[in-house]
Amino acid sequence: MVFMKKQKSGKLYICGTPIGNLEDITLRCLAILKKVDLIAAEDTRHSKILLNKYQIKKPVISYHKYSNEKKVEYILQLLQEGKSIALLSDAGMPGICDPGFEIINKAIENDISIVPIPGVSAVTTALVVSGFTMQKFVFEGFVPRKKGEKKRFFFNLKDEERTIVFYEVPHRIKDTLIIMEGIMGERRVVITRELTKKFEEIIRGNLSQVVQVLDEQEIKGEITLVLEGNRVIKKEEVPFCEQDSVRKDELEKDIKNYLLQGYHSKDIVSLITKGYHISKKWVYEKVLEFKKDNPGSSPGDEDISV
Repeated sequence: MVFMKKQKSGKLYICGTPIGNLEDITLRCLAILKKVDLIAAEDTRHSKILLNKYQIKKPVISYHKYSNEKKVEYILQLLQEGKSIALLSDAGMPGICDPGFEIINKAIENDISIVPIPGVSAVTTALVVSGFTMQKFVFEGFVPRKKGEKKRFFFNLKDEERTIVFYEVPHRIKDTLIIMEGIMGERRVVITRELTKKFEEIIRGNLSQVVQVLDEQEIKGEITLVLEGNRVIKKEEVPFCEQDSVRKDELEKDIKNYLLQGYHSKDIVSLITKGYHISKKWVYEKVLEFKKDNPGSSPGDEDISV
């Protein structure tokens, strides 16, 4: 009886590539790209610029956020057949804020060998030039697009003491900084633009200062934003009164906006108390007051312990 030897599966190489300057690539990465059977790139046109520079001639297929399940299965099948594949994102490490994580997870599920080939990352590159504490930091990916979601996003990060890193796009950066200042107060921020490229720029200052800079100049290109963590000792919840330093008009406006957007009372109470450090009781009473004056403005009341 003849036993068929089980075919050994291939390897998936997760290759870190330059975020701008094409010389920021490791010798190991170049060696891997030259030896694999296939390269799966987020943008084939973008990756071929890098491959042509280093005279790497390998088959390249696209894999991006619009790729369907058949493309994933095709890549997985090639790996199971013993092919070696290099996974490339447009810039930096695949899987970080790009669709590469889907292939990586599929490979893990199917016991495919995965080999990381470290490279440049916009997150750590921006962090090390920020001047903020680097012992602990948190990466929050892309800032939400919609204003309501953005406010909630920053409310939840208001008390974060670690340095925070974000991605943001040029046409939304100014509005994002204004919202950040309104929720988080005056603190230091660093905008890094076009890192490692010819027109690399680093803008430093307090939030209000950087907003003023953006009033006077248009900003373009890839942006990584680094925000100083909260250095203020967290205050205890206190009752709200007319003499409080909290801006009453702004607080009431936020409550009304959340109601109009359809937030439940419980969520509104959570968001407002986190943002202003005031008692749940005052906020809940204000929510009920507004709902009484504007019936049908939001979902029904929930039982909230105050």
